[in-house]
Amino acid sequence: MNQNEILEAAKKYIAEEKDADFRKEVEALVAKKDMKELEDRFYTTLEFGTGGLRGVMGGGTNRMNTLEINKATQGLANYVIKAFPAKAKKGTLKAVVAYDSRKNSDKFAEATARIFAANGITAYLFKSLRPTPELSFAIRKLKAQTGVVVTASHNPPQYNGYKAYWDDGAQVIEPHDVGIIKEVNAVEKINTMSKAAAVKAGKLIVIDKEIDEPYWAMIKKELFRPALIKKEAKNVKIVYTPLHGTGAMHVEKVLGDLGLKVITVPQQKKPDGAFPTVEKPNPEEAPALKMAVELAKKEKADVVMATDPDADRFGTAFPDENGNYVLVTGNQMGALLCDYILLSRTEKKKMPENPACIRSIVTSPFVDAICKKYKVKLIEVLTGFKWIAAAEAEFEKNKTNSYVFGLEESYGYKIEKSVMDKDGVSAAALCAEMTLYWRSQGVSLLQRLDEMYKKYGYFEDRSISKYFPGVKGPAIMGGIMTKLRTEGLKTLGGKKVLKIRDIGEQVEFDPAKKDKKKKLKFPKSNVLQFFLEGGTIVSARPSGTEPKIKFYINSCTPVKGGKDTELAKSKAEAAKLCDAISKEITKILDSAK
Repeated sequence: MNQNEILEAAKKYIAEEKDADFRKEVEALVAKKDMKELEDRFYTTLEFGTGGLRGVMGGGTNRMNTLEINKATQGLANYVIKAFPAKAKKGTLKAVVAYDSRKNSDKFAEATARIFAANGITAYLFKSLRPTPELSFAIRKLKAQTGVVVTASHNPPQYNGYKAYWDDGAQVIEPHDVGIIKEVNAVEKINTMSKAAAVKAGKLIVIDKEIDEPYWAMIKKELFRPALIKKEAKNVKIVYTPLHGTGAMHVEKVLGDLGLKVITVPQQKKPDGAFPTVEKPNPEEAPALKMAVELAKKEKADVVMATDPDADRFGTAFPDENGNYVLVTGNQMGALLCDYILLSRTEKKKMPENPACIRSIVTSPFVDAICKKYKVKLIEVLTGFKWIAAAEAEFEKNKTNSYVFGLEESYGYKIEKSVMDKDGVSAAALCAEMTLYWRSQGVSLLQRLDEMYKKYGYFEDRSISKYFPGVKGPAIMGGIMTKLRTEGLKTLGGKKVLKIRDIGEQVEFDPAKKDKKKKLKFPKSNVLQFFLEGGTIVSARPSGTEPKIKFYINSCTPVKGGKDTELAKSKAEAAKLCDAISKEITKILDSAK
């Protein structure tokens, strides 16, 4: 876009944006003729992608603001009306709207509810901020046709987002995502009404404890050993942080009802979209848990727990024998939960017929080994919990398997069937029970993890990310993926590449026999995976929500004899291999232009 086109786009935005705060931002930039900032805000339009919207907040077409929220909601409303014509005719369409603690989340949520109401769809709006998993639960509970949560998950404070859900309580997938995008792009007129008018017309209903209480009860019902919790709860001390998000209300309530002592980090308990005590409210990163770990040392806590702002992700740390707190990765916690769930179902004779666990393709195959031991099927799906929910839905539709557990390496776990998304609150409850169980067996969770390594092999996981913001960012990331596709990688870390899985092209093949390609059943996604000799997997994937590309390293090293010395040797070998692969990937990223 040239300078005149950018200024025209800015003037058009000013004319359409009804929100004074966002409009004034652009008016000020136009008055100053700040073309660099205006270009960044208008060189493209924030696209409604397969899951919704996510971006930096501010005025402009390439920003999250009320105008973009309104267009997205009008398009979603139009699609819902076409998808459920009988209910639309009767006026019985329903939508649920939730929001987290981020700046403007309440404003965006109310705008969403008012547009649903103006389009004849009864909007159920939570009275105050709520976790994303509770939105999924509410959609199923209220038998709604769609739902929206306003959140940017664990992104930095300047971001916000908008995630769309379907009537099964899961994020939208094909064909609905494509249909919604088409409707959003075709929006010419936005229907809205005031909140007071919507409430008076019975088209905006505020919801609160009537959803909270069944949600809490459901989580507690999913536990395996309530008697053990009742007996031993007072012997475990938990330090918890909601990272200024939505989690405190639910985690404190559920764990408190179980009799567990929860000490919430006071400086991080209050919801605050500025996230003043952390750079990023991401439980995957050590700095976010710093205050919780410091408090845990002071209190001599048995476990540190954290949820991200919309409480769908769950992070942990546990003290070792020296009292130092060790952060547990998403893959490690996923393996621990999988092990505990399958063990408990077996012991309690609650294992269903044809049981199956589901993991994303970039999640460690550690859980594969656990599932094999318990004769549980393991299904791989694309990254994103919507694909885990979709696979579970396929189980139910085709009567093929019974869902047992779903996980992603990015600290996401789905334990219950009543929520069709990852749930940090239920993960916290089950983790607390698991901690008590292994303590009753004389084992800490870190010790249990080592026992599992000795049994299944040592699994080490790394991730490497690099941001490419601005106008040139998408092209640079596209160039990296194109180069990896065309030139390939013959070795990584001194290990030969035995197989390449190209999910963008929906094929996998031996690089030495490129003419013999096997067709994959995964939906198309811009992901490349390199399978190395010895079992290590390296995956490359541009983010769908941020201007970054991410590489995942999932290594596996056998542990011979099940001895501590052999485990230490395997850990050293894995670290050496991961270091070597990391250096090569960093070199690839640093050379990208």
